[in-house]
Amino acid sequence: MQVQKPYRVLLYYKYVHLDNYEEYAAEHLAFCKELGLKGRIIVAPEGLNGTVSGTVEQTDAYMEFVRKDPRFADIWFKIDEADGHAFKKMFVRAKKELVTWRLKDDFHPTELTGKYLSPKEFYEMLQRDDVVVLDGRNEYEYELGHFRGAIRPGVESSREFPEWIRENMSQFKDKKVLTYCTGGIRCEKLTGVLMKEGFEEVYQLHGGIVTYGKDPEVKGRLWDGKCYVFDERISVKINQTEEDVVISSCYYCGKPEDRYVNCANPFCNKQHFCCTECEVKYKRSCSDECREHPRNRYVEEEKANLQAAGAKE
Repeated sequence: MQVQKPYRVLLYYKYVHLDNYEEYAAEHLAFCKELGLKGRIIVAPEGLNGTVSGTVEQTDAYMEFVRKDPRFADIWFKIDEADGHAFKKMFVRAKKELVTWRLKDDFHPTELTGKYLSPKEFYEMLQRDDVVVLDGRNEYEYELGHFRGAIRPGVESSREFPEWIRENMSQFKDKKVLTYCTGGIRCEKLTGVLMKEGFEEVYQLHGGIVTYGKDPEVKGRLWDGKCYVFDERISVKINQTEEDVVISSCYYCGKPEDRYVNCANPFCNKQHFCCTECEVKYKRSCSDECREHPRNRYVEEEKANLQAAGAKE
């Protein structure tokens, strides 16, 4: 019998018109801090988007709190069990957008968005010849893991997608376009952007990659690598079958590796794949300049460890 882990990570969003979004954000932050949750939440005139971690009791209380508001009565929480908190602090920010698109001709996903596909429907569509699959995330997320055959987006942020689509996707307008992202929120507008650009059959994976990986029938099939998540876990497993593979490689030595690290130079912070051996050899730094930086965090950590060991002696 599998024992339930003591903590949970909740991933959720809801597009809905919020006139009092700044007031709602302040109320939200006060409640989350009182409850002891940690995470990141964005409140905007167009809705709510968040990822939080806490104990089973804390997350139950939070979900009840959110759903008491009629505007969020049907909000969908994707739940992951965890051994501890996935965040260090609690942030709730009021912003103009849930995802930064900065569209000149903006729209609300409740008025324009692609057709939803369940994990099973998405899996079946992936195997058709008349479809193209567009990853709706950033390039570094794609490098860690993606659906087999998906188009690699040449973007570092969502706001770059409209121009990238115009420059790279026009030859696919006679195809069905499947889109996906981590939890579904980015595809709500990405599909609308595609439709505005003249794509007629546009679909999105309902619930995103995390939901696809939990489906008991699909079991994450046709997903290669891991899924990047924006918390202390960095990545989660999606493919639950023997087909699971590592598709990324160590930045230094080139061997298969899906361990993401930040460059030890605090003024660089470049995320890259790094095996444990190369982390030591190259001081978790992406260049000679970063290795020699006077504020190199890897060097500082090693000094602190040596001092702590000396103090124990």
